Amino acid sequence: MHVAQILKTKSDDGVVTVAPGTSVAEVAHVLSMRRIGAVIVSSDGKHPAGIVSERDIVRELGRRGPTCLAEAVDGLMTTKLVTCSRDETTHDVLQKMSAGRFRHMPVMEGDEMIGLISIGDVVQSRLMELAAEKDALEGMIKGF
Repeated sequence: MHVAQILKTKSDDGVVTVAPGTSVAEVAHVLSMRRIGAVIVSSDGKHPAGIVSERDIVRELGRRGPTCLAEAVDGLMTTKLVTCSRDETTHDVLQKMSAGRFRHMPVMEGDEMIGLISIGDVVQSRLMELAAEKDALEGMIKGF
C-alpha cells in the first residue's frame, strides 16, 4: 500500500498547523481540543518549519517546569523533519518512523506539504494489507 491510499482514507480537514511564535500552552490546547498527537508549525500551512508533538511538550515540562508554557513553540519544535511522498510504501514509511523513533510524518509533494500521517495510520493500513494477503492465500489453498 502507498501513502496516497492512506491520505484518501483520512478526513479532508487538512493538516493542523500553528504559526511560528505560538505559545507552547496554545499548542497544548490545540492538541487537547483536536485530540491529536502533533501539529505542524508553518506560516502558510504549506511549507513546514517544524513539528511539535505532545511528547515534546511533556519532555520540556519535565525538564524546565511550567514556565516553558509561556514561551514560543519555535524553541521546542523539531526543525529537521523526516518526510515522505505519496508514492512511498507503508513499509518504507514504517521503517523511517521506527528508525527515527517518531510517530508523525509530513507528506510532501515537491516543497509543499499535502498531508500528515501518523504511525497509527500506517499500522492500520499494514494490518488491512496483511488481512487481504491472508484472505488471498486462503482462497488459493482452498481453491476459491
